Amino acid sequence: MIAFVPRKFKFKAWSKENKLLLKVSSIECVKGELNKKDHLLLQFTGLTDKNEEELYEMDIVLVQSEKFVIVWDDQGNGWFLTNLKTEKRSDAFSKELAAKTIRLCSYFESGDIA
Repeated sequence: MIAFVPRKFKFKAWSKENKLLLKVSSIECVKGELNKKDHLLLQFTGLTDKNEEELYEMDIVLVQSEKFVIVWDDQGNGWFLTNLKTEKRSDAFSKELAAKTIRLCSYFESGDIA
């Protein structure tokens, strides 16, 4: 039999009303879809930066002197980095690459939102 080790599913939530990033204590599940009213759910990538800080989607990370945002790509079926200046997507976001990054903040906290 194939060994199955379940992964942790963790979320943070951006409160649209309060403009705050919050730890999630509860999430509603309707027909298999997760929802938190008036919040944007941000999923844990399963990766940590070089300071062992957990990385979530839409986090801004520093790689050398460049800033990137972590995004899920449906076509690539995985996590990727998108350069904040050029909006160019990097290769898949791996554990090795994550170990070279420094988490700065969530994109929603950055003030870079149009």
